[in-house]
Amino acid sequence: MALQAWFMQESDDDQRLPHHKNPPESVSLEQLADLGVLYWHLDPDKYENDPELDKIRRARGYSYMDLLDLCPEKVENYEQKLKNFYTEHIHADEDIRYCLKGSGYFDVRNKDDRWIRILIKAGDLIVLPAGIYHRFTLDTNNYIKLMRLFVGEPVWTPFNRPQEDHPARKEYIKSMAEKVGLPVAAH
Repeated sequence: MALQAWFMQESDDDQRLPHHKNPPESVSLEQLADLGVLYWHLDPDKYENDPELDKIRRARGYSYMDLLDLCPEKVENYEQKLKNFYTEHIHADEDIRYCLKGSGYFDVRNKDDRWIRILIKAGDLIVLPAGIYHRFTLDTNNYIKLMRLFVGEPVWTPFNRPQEDHPARKEYIKSMAEKVGLPVAAH
């Protein structure tokens, strides 16, 4: 089962809708990898004792883990939280999420500052690199159970756009420029 991703249609409609362009413009795993986005598909029913997940955690140094249920019944001020998650931002560290149940969307900016929507469903583990502009929302099912992974103690500080002078953003831009050999305009 492959991850689904596409270029978004800019719209003021409900953020929980797919926002496909017409005609749809799919984005491949290779295109996501070019942006530094990593992906694995695992068995979410085995997350408590999954050798594959353990291998990934050891290899990448993910020593801390917690679980997060996001839905109107379990999150106080749900609508406000969803708006906060949907505000474009970066982090100083990788954003690592493993979907155990439900579904939602991570949106990332490509090199041309276009939004790419990534649908994550049960079994999808994605890593967004430090410094990439992104945001998150649930889909219309309004439920997702996520495992959050961190290197060391958890730090989840969003830095809302613009953050062109943030060290993580500068490093991300530099890494993108090195991939193609040409400077990438800061977005």
